[in-house]
Amino acid sequence: MRVFLLALSILGLTATFEPVSAEITYPWCAQYGRRGGRNCGFWTYDQCMASVWGNGGYCEPNAMFRGRVPGQIPPPGRYGY
Repeated sequence: MRVFLLALSILGLTATFEPVSAEITYPWCAQYGRRGGRNCGFWTYDQCMASVWGNGGYCEPNAMFRGRVPGQIPPPGRYGY
């Protein structure tokens, strides 16, 4: 019985592990004010600036962006990255 419970608990532990998935990053980050949040989900500088307009934020290149990854939604319109 103990062997059965041990095997069942090991199976339960291994079943909860999921493969690691990569985070999808974009080329531009918005920093919202001094104590505000950070959003690195912008394809273009113009998109980023539109999101920080009027709140004291700023935009900067995303240092973690390494190019497109599979499954990433392409930018809209003429920006065919």
